[in-house]
Amino acid sequence: MADSVVKLTPQEAIIYLMVMISASDGTIRETELRTIGRVVRSFPLFSDEDERSLVEYAEACGALMSSDGGLHKVLAAAEAALPSHLGETAYAAAVDVVTADEELDPTEIRVLELIRNCLNVSDDGAQAIEHAARARHMTIDPV
Repeated sequence: MADSVVKLTPQEAIIYLMVMISASDGTIRETELRTIGRVVRSFPLFSDEDERSLVEYAEACGALMSSDGGLHKVLAAAEAALPSHLGETAYAAAVDVVTADEELDPTEIRVLELIRNCLNVSDDGAQAIEHAARARHMTIDPV
């Protein structure tokens, strides 16, 4: 019997993708958690309810990810939940989270590629989003 795809709202799907990319290196860092909260507070598609339910969504995502084939289940659920015009928005949210700690490891890069492919984000679109994220996370002192 095939597993059915978890039903998510577009907002939940973006939160799941952010949690997934944050956890992909084995550690969810404080900077990444703060970035997830900032995205939920600042992106127009999120509501106050999404922010209040953030911990619940993160826990549900964690449970799904820890199941057999969890990463692919999250990707399938996000793909099913997100209309095509929100693909770049979701990718931008994931990139913001993964660049928050200014350290990208190979696993994070691979998961980001999976998200980009799942959401059909073009190479040009991905490059522009990644460039903008790097610019947003710059500090006074060069790293």
